[in-house]
Amino acid sequence: MKKIIFYFLILLFISCSKTELSHVETVQIVVESFYQKDNSKLKQFTTTESYESFIAVQNLITTANTDASDFKVLQETADGNTAWVKFTTSYEDKPETFKLVQENNKWKVTETGLREKIPF
Repeated sequence: MKKIIFYFLILLFISCSKTELSHVETVQIVVESFYQKDNSKLKQFTTTESYESFIAVQNLITTANTDASDFKVLQETADGNTAWVKFTTSYEDKPETFKLVQENNKWKVTETGLREKIPF
């Protein structure tokens, strides 16, 4: 009986634990929250510098876009605490590429360095 309770508790803890989002899922959330002007969610999944940049650009957009994003990943790579995602959406004509870093075990979209080379 004690073994059953022990296994039940382990199963309960595993099922209730919060799973972290992948770098691809994070990019989709950032893109959709940016165009829908959900700034609390945008702030949660971007670094401080990126958030400020997104807000500056977002202020130039007059209305929120609630259409489906049709988010599609073209290429993605992750190496340690850095990841890159190239994607398309219905919001833009050309593909975009985001760089992500891990902060406190969460992927966040960050700024690309001035002469930083994109891996694809």
